[in-house]
This record gives sequence, structure tokens and C-alpha cells, in this order.
Amino acid sequence: MTTTNKPNTGFWIIAVLALIWNIMGVFQYLSSTLMKDEMRELMTEDQLALMDSLPAWYTAAFAIAVFSGLLGCLLLLMRRKWAVPVFLVSLLAVLVQMGYWLFATDAMEVYGTQAVIMPLIVIIVAIFLYFYSKGASQKNWLR
Repeated sequence: MTTTNKPNTGFWIIAVLALIWNIMGVFQYLSSTLMKDEMRELMTEDQLALMDSLPAWYTAAFAIAVFSGLLGCLLLLMRRKWAVPVFLVSLLAVLVQMGYWLFATDAMEVYGTQAVIMPLIVIIVAIFLYFYSKGASQKNWLR
């Protein structure tokens, strides 16, 4: 029988901040798919060409990344071990999505260095959440 320990206050702060972060990611995904026309009006021709050149699987990877990240946060808040593999799925989707954005598109030419900053932050947070959930599981904070 496995015993669980009570997580410390830092666990709850990190879990709630991660939930807010992932809610913002879901909002970004939904706004890019549901409010496409409104967003397109704010873009330059180069930005529109870049967005139109993204393959459908890129959007699918985006959806998998944000929704599995959100699910992982909810599982973390419920203290479930399933958070670990769900965060791994999110991390892998983030790496596919952001890897394509950074290395297979003209994002740097279109957006400048701004095209790198947010993707790197997203990658770092996804890596952190995976390893944090793994550590929480090893400390028996998750059941």
C-alpha cells in the first residue's frame, strides 16, 4: 500500500499558477481558432502569409499541448499521479509545435526576436511542469 504525504504550500501555489498559465494557453488557442477573422485584421501581410502556411498538424499539436497542459494542472490540483504522463504529452506537443515554429518557418524574419522569446518561455514552463509533477509523485504527494 502506498502512503501519500501532504504537499507543502509551494505545491499549491505552483499548481494554481500553472493552472492560470494553461488557461491562458487554452484562451490563446481558442482565440486563434474561433476569432480568426478579428485577429487577421490586426496582422501584416507577412504575418498572414506565415500563419496561412502553417500545416493543420501544427494546430493539432497546439490543441494537444494546451488541453493536455490544462488537464495536467487539474490532475495536479486533485493530486493524481496521472498528471505526470499528461504533462509529458503536453511537453512533447509543445516541443513539436515550438520546434516547427522556431526551425521550420520564417517566424524570425516576420516577427524578429519576439518570435523566439515566448516559445522559449512555453518550452521552459512545459519542461518544469513535467519534472515538477514527476518530483511530486516521487514525494508521494500524488496518488
